[in-house]
Amino acid sequence: MFAGGYCAGMGLGGWLLMIGFWASFVGLVVWAITRLFPSRDRRGDAEHALDRRLASGEIDPQTYRQVREPPTPMPGARRSRRTSVLR
Repeated sequence: MFAGGYCAGMGLGGWLLMIGFWASFVGLVVWAITRLFPSRDRRGDAEHALDRRLASGEIDPQTYRQVREPPTPMPGARRSRRTSVLR
């Protein structure tokens, strides 16, 4: 059934070449899939939608600035030490 100690008489060099071929083929497939279906940055999508809404006139520049800037705490406001809303 098998010729010699290594299957099909390929020898050690043939096996190493076959392993190298399949490893590079699988790597190429994985790389192609990641390029076809890239992961999306959710923050980038939100910023892009905000920019698009400003450009189309759905929102005014003041609203754009308010939404774009991170919220700042009010002066004199204290943070609650309670982490749970339920009692």
